[in-house]
Amino acid sequence: MPLSPVGGVSAVAPLPKSAPERTQPTSGAFGASLTGALEELQALHGTADALAVRAVTGDLTDIHQATLAATRAQVTLELVATMRNKGVDAFNEIMRMQA
Repeated sequence: MPLSPVGGVSAVAPLPKSAPERTQPTSGAFGASLTGALEELQALHGTADALAVRAVTGDLTDIHQATLAATRAQVTLELVATMRNKGVDAFNEIMRMQA
């Protein structure tokens, strides 16, 4: 019994043989993004500290705001510390490579 073509399916165009051009990253893009992350971390800690002071003095009616701000600051600090550790590990690995 011969096979019949499936109706309603169009042919797929083959991929081009040439590789796409890669764009070079801009100089300092990683440093700028890391600086931005550290500034955001500092702002989050400032907000968490201010809300904690308001909670202790009784000026804050919703304690959940202070808890959320403190948790955001803590998670961001853990992320930045992990990024730093991975960067140091990568640097050490590069230094161990033989030329």
